[in-house]
Amino acid sequence: MDNRWLKLTDIQQLSQIVNQSAHRPQVLFKHSTRCSISTMALTRLQSLGDDFYSKADFYYLDLIAHRDISNAIANDFHVHHESPQIVVLRNGDATYDASHLEITVAELIQEVQ
Repeated sequence: MDNRWLKLTDIQQLSQIVNQSAHRPQVLFKHSTRCSISTMALTRLQSLGDDFYSKADFYYLDLIAHRDISNAIANDFHVHHESPQIVVLRNGDATYDASHLEITVAELIQEVQ
């Protein structure tokens, strides 16, 4: 995984992410290591330039290893669980989510601006 992505491995991190979302967008990528569509979406996201990565904090969740965190994201932010899935948080709320082939670099750039 690209070092610009922070690993989301502890459910306690979610409260920190919510707090940070008051200051800058927080991007959560829920990745299934068993899914080719998820790998394709991850490859697209990793192609983003450094300038883009300076606009938000980016978190990578291996949802096979951490299904409890994935479930908490779905419950806490009222988004239907999908895989792969991108969730953008602002001011403690999910302001954007996309899954599967709907995850596009162009839309994510627009949502993080």
